[in-house]
Amino acid sequence: MQSENPLVADFVKLANAAAGTFAGMTREAREGARERLKGALGGMDFVGREEFEAVKAMAAQAREEAEDLKARVAALEARGAAGRR
Repeated sequence: MQSENPLVADFVKLANAAAGTFAGMTREAREGARERLKGALGGMDFVGREEFEAVKAMAAQAREEAEDLKARVAALEARGAAGRR
């Protein structure tokens, strides 16, 4: 037969209560940090992958068009310079 020491029983109760309190504090801190992060990131304007790829394709097309226009301008300038001679 086991005899319970009231001092040990009280210590075990205290340890269990402290562990529960610590777990609750940890959970609250984690949830608070998650909410702060969501709030901070929520104010930023992020784009999705599809939107990024669409803008990337538009930029590539604009670069190609700019190169074509440069070549046309150079040809016109060369033709104009040859006509002045």
